[in-house]
Amino acid sequence: MKRVLTGGQQRSLRFFEGEKYLVVTGLLGFVLAFFCATIAWVNGEVVAPEGNMLKAFSFNAALGLFLLSTAAIVPFSGMGSKNRIFFRWSYISLAMYSYFAETVQNYRGVNPRFVAGGTNYDVAVGSIFTFVAFLLILFYLYLAVPFFRAKAYRLRPALVLGIRYAICAIMLSFAAGIWISVNEGRSVGLGGNIIWLHGLGFHALQAVPFVAWLTERRALRSSVNHRLIHLTGIFYVLGLLVIGWQTLLGHSIFAWTVLPLLAAFCFLLAFVPVILLLRNTKQLARIRSANEPSDKSLHGQ
Repeated sequence: MKRVLTGGQQRSLRFFEGEKYLVVTGLLGFVLAFFCATIAWVNGEVVAPEGNMLKAFSFNAALGLFLLSTAAIVPFSGMGSKNRIFFRWSYISLAMYSYFAETVQNYRGVNPRFVAGGTNYDVAVGSIFTFVAFLLILFYLYLAVPFFRAKAYRLRPALVLGIRYAICAIMLSFAAGIWISVNEGRSVGLGGNIIWLHGLGFHALQAVPFVAWLTERRALRSSVNHRLIHLTGIFYVLGLLVIGWQTLLGHSIFAWTVLPLLAAFCFLLAFVPVILLLRNTKQLARIRSANEPSDKSLHGQ
């Protein structure tokens, strides 16, 4: 919990503060994912002719996690109440349509994005889904811009720095999503799969702010904390860029070649600060326990 001065009064900023409805919408994604997984387990994942309930499962779970992670960071954006309301309900509306299109269409046996031989209704749902995907990007930019202003940075310097890197990674994920649409599928060349770049970029929203959150709770200088956040953010983004390059070449990211190994090395370096910070936690705990007076000395005073 961080105390900040706003309008001469102190208040506490918390994760998820004021974003109850965005949280509920995120949790709905996990409920729908469970439903899709149950259908896939009972009837099989493929729904003829073009539906796939496991794809609906992964989409709903991923969107739900993305919404929850977004709800967690919105309070630190520095946005005013009206702007937050506008973003919140715009994003909830777009997410609800996305849940509907992905779940219902796959259940009906229709690919919600690339409709093949469907009815006019199916084509309309798919066309709107494409437009909704574009709006999800546009409205996230609306949220992202305030994080790069001084007002947001003053609220939680370390955390907002981490969020800035996460937003850069998310933009790469959005670019990958556009690539999938233009490519009319996730496959590139013999072994390339755009979905890995698309998915891993969104997970930066959990990974980099988590490192920033850890630095806020350690007895380190702010300059050291910022270096650790920069290390995580830079190498996470570099790892995504290398994956994108490998995919563009049409090769699998699991091949034992230079680019996949370089990407793995980047992601390993990105998580070195987690190890360092957790080690620092143990050392601080030992120091505190050594400095605390024993029960006997307390009773003797």
